[in-house]
Formats: sequence, structure tokens, C-alpha cells
Amino acid sequence: MNNNITLPSKLYDIDNVDVDTMLYLYKDMLLGRNFEDMCAQMYYRGKMFGFVHLYNGQEAVSTGVIKALSDFDYVCSTYRDHVHALSKGVPPRLVMAELFGKETGCSHGRGGSMHIFSAPHNFLGGFAFIGEGIPVATGAAFQSVYRSQVLNNSGPMSVTACFFGDGTSNNGQFFECLNMAVLWKLPIIFVVENNQWAIGMAHNRSTSSPEIHKKAISFGLPGIEVDGMDVLAVRKVACEAIQRARLGNGPTLIEALTYRFRGHSLADPDELRSRQEKEAWVARDPIKSFKNYLLKNSIVDLKDIQEIHINVKDQIDDAIQFALSSPEPEVKDLKRYLFAEDL
Repeated sequence: MNNNITLPSKLYDIDNVDVDTMLYLYKDMLLGRNFEDMCAQMYYRGKMFGFVHLYNGQEAVSTGVIKALSDFDYVCSTYRDHVHALSKGVPPRLVMAELFGKETGCSHGRGGSMHIFSAPHNFLGGFAFIGEGIPVATGAAFQSVYRSQVLNNSGPMSVTACFFGDGTSNNGQFFECLNMAVLWKLPIIFVVENNQWAIGMAHNRSTSSPEIHKKAISFGLPGIEVDGMDVLAVRKVACEAIQRARLGNGPTLIEALTYRFRGHSLADPDELRSRQEKEAWVARDPIKSFKNYLLKNSIVDLKDIQEIHINVKDQIDDAIQFALSSPEPEVKDLKRYLFAEDL
């Protein structure tokens, strides 16, 4: 880690978000939404293969948490990982090329939708099996403490944000890693994206304790519930958790109440959720709500919003053209990237 790293002064200005930051947050959410919408088009046109799980509706969680992190912090995701990667700074063209299975993708076309990875951006990857990313994120947080306490690194500790869903909170890795993180005061934020459904299982039918944030009490770390459809609310609790972790005070569990607007995957007909339930959540669309908030309070004008929409469209168009024109992996490289290569 670079010992000369300095933290931006506004990072912990929790209660005051300037206009530039608000536009930055809006742009990131919009990029995630438009990227996923384009993924759906490309999937149904046969440009993507396998299972593709979209993030529509949950953008406030990704943006609110990841955009409060610094470049040297880490993010660990799930199989619903495209937007987490974008928020962490992985270029849209590299993510799209990966989804197309192209050599120019961020994982050289070997990872696909569920295994986005980018070492330069400290994006530790998506994981197809639920809960598998939690031990990896815990390990990343441990190395931050090791660098500080054993290697005497004088720079700020890197913080790891670990994302997973409500269904994962019933798995053993979740409880084991919460215990370990508190025991060693690891700089990690456990972010439960409670979108109410674990594939086709309603959350309140799968657990004896539906309020996931309260499970933190058993292990002695803060457990916070936040409106996952409100990007500013998510950002506020994220900044507090990051500051706590960075100062060596240990982990935080954040339960963000959110909702996925599409089925579990693009192969899911989405017949188990009621129309009334879906409509109620769609009415709280985090992007539209934040846009209305910005305009209603005269924080920005419509021209600023329109410029962001044009910019995002250009990024998506560029990503598609890059992915379409990129080469396929060659058969001779079938076993490449299995092991580290000589530099």
C-alpha cells in the first residue's frame, strides 16, 4: 500500500453532501441502471450466455456504499456483481466485454457475468455460490490489519465492503466471519442487500429472525438498518461504518432494505412475486426518487440531469461497440490465467 495516501477531507463530512457529489452519485446510479438494461437487450439477442442476474432497483446500495470508499479500499460481491464493479471504477467497456466472453474483458472472458474481477480496482470478484465471498472479504480485511500491525505500514488501513443477500444471512460463513471480524477488529463492512427474496423464497419465510441487522448483537458489532432505496441514507451509514473501520474500531453490519425490479435472473419468469408488491417497490425507484429530490429542492436544474443522461448513454454505446469489436479468446490460451505468470 502507498504510505503517502491521503483521504479526501469530504469523505467523512457525513451530514453535508455538496452538489458535485450529488451529481456524482446520480450519475453512478444511472450508469448502473442503463448498463443493466442494455445487458438484458444483449442477452436476449444472444450476445451473452449462461445466467445473468441484473441489479435494477438496488443501485442506491452500490452507489451509497462504494462511492464512499477510496480507491485503495476493497469490494467483494456476489453473482449480481456488474453494478458493484462499475461503482468501484471498473470501466463499462471492460465489464461489457467480459459479459460477452471477450479477451478484452476484465477477466479476459473467463469469468463472465458471475465472476467479474479486477485487481487494479481492488474488486475481489463476484461469486456464483452464496456466501463464498464473505471469507474472501474477511481475508482482505485481515491483510489490512496485518500490514498495519505487523508490517508497520503507516498509511490508512484499507476497508473492505462485502456485499451479499438476505438468503446468505442464514449460511454458516456469515456467522463465522462476523465472529472472526469482531474478534480481530477487522476493517470490514458487511452489507446485506435485503431485496426480500432469495431466488423464489420470501425472506420472512426463510428465517426465524427476519431483522438481519439484529443478528449483529450476538457478536458485539453495530447492526444498522437503512432504507436501501435512499442513496443519501445509505451513504451516511456507510461513511460512519468506514470511519469506524479505518480507525481500527472494527466491523459494522448494514442491512439495506431494497428490491430487485427484475426476476432473479434473466431466465426467471418472475411469477412468484405479486404484481401489487412489485408495483409498490417500483414506485420508490431510487433513481427517480433522487432525481425528483434534486430538482424539487433546486439543487440542480434539468440541464444538469440531461447532460448526465447523454454522458451515460455515450458510455454504454462505447461499451457495446468495444465488446462487439473485441476478439474472442484463442483456443491455445485455454489454460492461461490458471496460475500466476512471470512478470
